[in-house]
Amino acid sequence: MWFSNKRRVYLDYASAPPVLLEAGRAMREAERFFGNPGAIHAEAVAAKRSLEDSRARVATLLGCKARELIFTSGLTEANNLAIVGFAKRLERTKRTLAGTHWLVSSIEHDSVLGCFSEIERMGGAVSYVEPDERGIILPESVGKALRPETIFLSVGWANNELGTVQPLAKIARILREHEKKHGTNVALHSDAGQAPLYLSTVVSTLGVDLLSLGGNKLYGPHGIGALYVGKNIALAPTMFGGKQEKSLRAGTESVALAAGCAAAFEVIARERRQEAERLEKMRDGLASELVAHLPALIVNGDLRQALPHMLNISIPNISSEYVTLALDHAGIAISTKSACREGEESRSHVVEALKGENWRAENTLRFSFGRENRPGDVARTVQALREIVGKST
Repeated sequence: MWFSNKRRVYLDYASAPPVLLEAGRAMREAERFFGNPGAIHAEAVAAKRSLEDSRARVATLLGCKARELIFTSGLTEANNLAIVGFAKRLERTKRTLAGTHWLVSSIEHDSVLGCFSEIERMGGAVSYVEPDERGIILPESVGKALRPETIFLSVGWANNELGTVQPLAKIARILREHEKKHGTNVALHSDAGQAPLYLSTVVSTLGVDLLSLGGNKLYGPHGIGALYVGKNIALAPTMFGGKQEKSLRAGTESVALAAGCAAAFEVIARERRQEAERLEKMRDGLASELVAHLPALIVNGDLRQALPHMLNISIPNISSEYVTLALDHAGIAISTKSACREGEESRSHVVEALKGENWRAENTLRFSFGRENRPGDVARTVQALREIVGKST
């Protein structure tokens, strides 16, 4: 399937890591529970027991109660249920979102930003919090954007293009101070994305009310995600037809996918510290080598406050799509930005928000390391990139 017999170097783990063997094994074992978890016969009860076991295991890793966890089809649906579900519940009681104010960081994934476009269509007022030049959403910037009528804020835990980790706990404290001052409630949602790979996931320490997870970002299967819903948060469904998942997510639950997600999450949680240290060395090695050999290159974001496996760069006077395809031909897989925007938008809205040189947003390259990478991959990538850039000048 590859263009040569030489081993491929996969540096696009941020888009989709491979499924862990442990997750695959858990799914195969769970497939024997073929009954519908919503029925009451013995086969169904066994399937329900397996499903709830998976839920409890994920909840344990999040430091929350199993009843606070809703399984979804993935990260996108979890984000939609959190944001649009919150709006629909409010709409049921107030009949309109007019007079409500919603906040979101401007560098979110499309599955979050698209929800806020829907909030605006529904009548809510939406403001966008800009990052600083490093890609950090500052708590004081959130404080300045808050209004007495603000009811919701969404800030991704770690940016999906830059890897920058946001100060969620400090932002949560700003919200709580605002609530005390105005006698209001502001729900804090976070798209966790790949942050659980390398950061402790106890929700109480983050101060969030809603947290979205995607199994495929955690070396688990595609088609499964989860949403943590705090005890003081009420949502309305965004899918209709059945009463599954506390009447918030219609559709027969996938027992096998839930088992695979739980198994993968447990493995990465056990190994996250060691793996973070290993990948950070490779990431920093790649950054320093590229800067040394390509002096015009700019590193986007702040590597000191970022996930350890991601590096985002911009190279002037060369198409990022051309570089990506040339690297692919050389047996190295990377991306230009979020996979959901690959091939569509010519500019990265995330890098554009950093307010740097205009060309940076058009020339972004994202490298993301993972479990199968080895130090030799860095040297091979640097050499290939030097040759590609040299040929274009």
